[in-house]
Formats: sequence, structure tokens, C-alpha cells
Amino acid sequence: MNGEYQSAIDYLYHFTDYEVQSGYVYSPDRFDLARVERLLALLDHPQRSFRAVHVAGTKGKGSTSAMIASILRHAGYHTGFYSSPHLHTFRERIQIDGECISRKEVIAGVERLRAVAPQVPEITTFELITALAFDHFARCAGTASSSRREAPCPAEWAVLEVGMGGRLDATNVVTPEVSVITSISYDHMLYLGDTLAEIAGEKAGIIKPGVPVVSAPQPEEALQVIQQVCAEKEAPLTLVGRDWQWESAHVSTQGQRFWACPTADRSARTLYSLPLLGRHQQVNATVALAAVDQLRVAGVDIPVQATLDGLESVRWPGRLEILGRHPWVIVDGAHNGDSMLKLRATIDELFAYKELILIFGIFADKDVSSMLDAILPAAARVLVTQSHHPRAAQADSIVEQIAARGGQARAVSLDQALDEALSVAGNDDLICATGSLNLVAELRAAWFRHTGQPLPPSDAE
Repeated sequence: MNGEYQSAIDYLYHFTDYEVQSGYVYSPDRFDLARVERLLALLDHPQRSFRAVHVAGTKGKGSTSAMIASILRHAGYHTGFYSSPHLHTFRERIQIDGECISRKEVIAGVERLRAVAPQVPEITTFELITALAFDHFARCAGTASSSRREAPCPAEWAVLEVGMGGRLDATNVVTPEVSVITSISYDHMLYLGDTLAEIAGEKAGIIKPGVPVVSAPQPEEALQVIQQVCAEKEAPLTLVGRDWQWESAHVSTQGQRFWACPTADRSARTLYSLPLLGRHQQVNATVALAAVDQLRVAGVDIPVQATLDGLESVRWPGRLEILGRHPWVIVDGAHNGDSMLKLRATIDELFAYKELILIFGIFADKDVSSMLDAILPAAARVLVTQSHHPRAAQADSIVEQIAARGGQARAVSLDQALDEALSVAGNDDLICATGSLNLVAELRAAWFRHTGQPLPPSDAE
């Protein structure tokens, strides 16, 4: 089966794959939602078989999506979850009830795509993967119920994370029950625009007429755009920080607890536990709670206990994840200036350490200046490396930029980075690997090899 699986993956990736390209033009001429709609029509419209929550944003959309999916699962619904990129295996992108799509299901799904894709000229890799996800969620449609089953079941709900932007993203062919926009900041400026208003306009492209919208707190420039689009489309807006409130109760390296409730109903104030680190995750969780509340308003049965259990059990590896202690070893997928500031704030708040040893590697199209501004002053040592991703920035060029700031750094291979960091770290130090999720994935695998733990699933098995 391994050969068939690899053949299926190769088929998907031999089309135009914008995840590994940079410098292209992001426009309707290139990103045509009609292509996805034609492909889905040839698959008998699988996106119509489930109800959806659609999540866009610059930061926090993956975490928020994972939280919403976890809550829906704990409410007893068979729940699909579509996200990108993956850490270790392609199969992570497409899940039902927390279980990755199997190799066998990938092979079968790609065979269905092979039969119809030639009828859709210029189809892209991400569009095909999106169709594969929707088709997987819809298998055996019409036989699902709200009771859990041991046998594979189609999704009653799907939580769909936007790949990039929103307006032209392949996932934007659905009409969801609620649209969610997480924190907006500067990222993908080459494609989405140079201002927060332009970026927000792309994110707000997921807003549908009359469909409720839940937004995280936003910079004023971005919020004005979201409010304007909601008004134009008569989509009621719930704004976290205005219509929903949260208050931190306790944070530690074990997780955190926080209070949250609708602003208009303080009697509903509830204490939640969350295993994910970083105070920004309390905001993401409150966004998830507000989105789930909108589903309740629409008549969806989601008990309070499901929200408690869903948040308490959510997993989202590679985001402020602690791998080791003495010394601390953490990995985080921060890849813009704003997320790097949140990473540094969390490190300063939660971890007692003597020196910070930074393993740093980014994609070439990222704003390295804002990222270095945020994290470099905290680092005693910097090891610059690069993942094996085609968009990874050359380590030597990053070293030169650090030197221009008066800092010191060494370029090392990814295989050397963890070993060298561990060789110089004392028990009271902290090693942090960050800059991209691809770097995090490769450092996680290196850590598992170093500690003799089972390696995470991969596509090379």
C-alpha cells in the first residue's frame, strides 16, 4: 500500500502548488473559485452533505479551528477538521473525530479525483486537496447520526481552516453556519496587501449574506473593514472583547485557566481549562466559545460540558509546545512579527531560565526584520538553520542580517541544530526552535530521535 499511497500524494502535488512557490500574483485570474465548484460538482457536491464552520485570520485560526472541532466532537457530532499545513504527514490535514484520514482512504479519494480532474483545466494542488477533504467528509452521506460509532462515519459538521486569505481560498465555496475571523496582523503582504485594511478585506471575503460572524479583537483599521462588510451583507457580528469577555485565572507551564462569558450575561461566567500555552490562546478559546454560542442560537445542541471537555482536551502540536525540561526545549510555529512577540511574552512569563538559545529558520517571503525585532534581544545564542522546504530562507542570509544588527549567529544544518543547542545548554537554560512550522516539524522529529521516542507518523513510512 505504501507505493500506492505515495503515488496518490505525488499525483496531488504534481499540479500547481502555491504552498511551495513565492512571488506569484494573488488574483481572481489565478485563484478561480469556479474551478473548485466545477470539481465538486463532478464529485456530486460533497460540501452540501455537512454543516460547516469557516475560520480565517492571520494568527490563531488553526488553534481556534481545533478548539471548535474538539467541542463539536465532545457534543457527540461526527466532526471533520480540515487544516493546513501539516506537521509530519499529509493525513493530518483531513480528520474526522480527531482521526487522520487513512492511507487507504487517501488512495481511494485520489482515484475518484483522477477520474474527474482532467475535466477542470488549471486545477491546483490545494484545490484538489480541498475537494479530497470534502469528499472524505461526505462518504456514506445520509447515514450519520449524532450518536458516536466505532465504524468510520461521515461528518455531520466540518470545521474548515482557510489556507491563505479567504476571499479566493478554495474553502470559500461553502456557506457555513458561522464565519470566524481570528486575529489579523501583517503576513503574506506580497499576496494579501501592504495594509491591515487590505489584509482584512481578503479575510472578510469569507463573510456570507446573513451568516453570523464572530471576530477576535482586531486593530481598528482591520475592524472597520470587517464591520463594513458585515453591514453590507447583513451578517450579524459578534466581537470578542465587546460582546464576549474573558479573564485569566491562572497560567503555568502545565496549561491555563480562564473565565469567559457573553458580556450581556455575566451569570453565564464559566471557568475553562486549556492545555495550550500563551495568553493569546485564551482569546482564541473565547472566539471558539462565541462561535459555538452562535451555533446554539441556531438550534444546535451543544451542552456546556462539551465546551468544558472540548477545550480541556484540545491538542495542537508545534505551537508553544514543551518537548523537554532541564533544559527547557520548546518549539513554536511563530512566523511573523506579531506571533513572535506573543512567543517572547509567553517565554518571559512562564519559564524561569538563565539563557535563551534560539534555533531560528524562516521562509524567504517572511518579514524577517519584524521577527528579529521581537525575539533577537532575548537570545543569548542564535543558531540559524533552514528546513528542507523549497521556500526556506538561506541560513547564511539570515546570519548576515543578524550581524548587521550587531548580533552574532551561526549557520548550522538542521541536523546539527538540536545537537549543538543541547551541547551548550545548561540545565537552567531554554532552547527555543521557531520561525516556521516546517522547521518545528523537523526539530520535533529530531527531538524524538534524540530521546528514543517513537517518531510521529510520516508520509515516508
